[in-house]
Amino acid sequence: MLPSSPDTTRSIAGVAPQLLAALRGGTDALPAARSAVLAVVDGLGVIPLRAHAGHARTLAAAMARKDVIGSAFPTTTAAALTTLLTGVTPGLHGLVGYRVLDPHRDVLVNQLSEWDKLGLDPMAWQPSPTVFEQFAAAGGRAFAVGIPAYAGSGFSRATLRGAEFRAATSPAERVELAWDLADAHDGALVYCYLPEVDKAGHKHGIDSGEWAAALEDIDAALSRRVPDGVGVLVTADHGMVDVPPQRQLVLDGAGGWHDGVRHIGGEPRMLHVYLESDADPTPIAQRWRRDLEGFADVLSRTEAIDAGLFGSGVTDAARERMGDLLAIARSNFALYDGDDEDQRGRGMIGQHGALTPEEWRVPLIRLGAFRR
Repeated sequence: MLPSSPDTTRSIAGVAPQLLAALRGGTDALPAARSAVLAVVDGLGVIPLRAHAGHARTLAAAMARKDVIGSAFPTTTAAALTTLLTGVTPGLHGLVGYRVLDPHRDVLVNQLSEWDKLGLDPMAWQPSPTVFEQFAAAGGRAFAVGIPAYAGSGFSRATLRGAEFRAATSPAERVELAWDLADAHDGALVYCYLPEVDKAGHKHGIDSGEWAAALEDIDAALSRRVPDGVGVLVTADHGMVDVPPQRQLVLDGAGGWHDGVRHIGGEPRMLHVYLESDADPTPIAQRWRRDLEGFADVLSRTEAIDAGLFGSGVTDAARERMGDLLAIARSNFALYDGDDEDQRGRGMIGQHGALTPEEWRVPLIRLGAFRR
């Protein structure tokens, strides 16, 4: 069952507008706050969080039953984090996957790491105003707290522009800095990025001791007392599933998977399949649907857009970056391009990108002045 067009008021697209409203005096969604912090725990889905509640006592105790929202499609960091930090869905901001086509150069672009390598202009590629730019336009001051390696990256320029970047190494140091900035600057909007759970999940899986330890570190950091009058929202960009080796399907040329196919992008849980310009898409789509039955849902670009998977609006630029076909993995399968020399993702256990509840449902937990 694929979701229809998402309700942005109950998804990560609605978080930024809620925060801005809280800083303007509050609404029914959030009360007024002296300053606000958005803490994003990359990769933390609601289902794994509840399953490991003993390792996250602060978050579990603060999370009400209804503190659940939806991610963005695809459930990958490039698409979902940009949605969270702009308030618009991928069809509008244009980051529609992990590796997508630059149609003007006919090359695949890694949306997290290849901006400078390929000379992409973050302002042109991602034109939607960030929440920080929106806040600054109204006279506010915004900060982004992250790890040092992300300072000035192309993805940071696409998603964090309008905020003053401050670096800190450990989760505890980042949370402490975020709290201090919010306390010291009345009316400030502070973003705090916590990627450790996502990294541990990719390498070790969400049922590993390493993932539980990373969650414990994040929870301990967020248990620090919130300054008076400061509201905190804790959420995630997406969740994750573990993919065992026997559920990793390799799509190689010998199996006919590359017949009529020019590029395979996306990531193993959600492939963008780009066809040759002279290929007939109908028989290719029929073959992919037949051979992946039970493993993945295969949609045409038009079907995905009409279903509202990328949001209610889609720009021409976003449309051109999408695959002619989309292969969305079911259950905990993953699909690999057998002709990709790098075999991207083959070493990862925890993965995301598709539409299972584990990947789609993320928490929205209130702390400090936002606590119920």
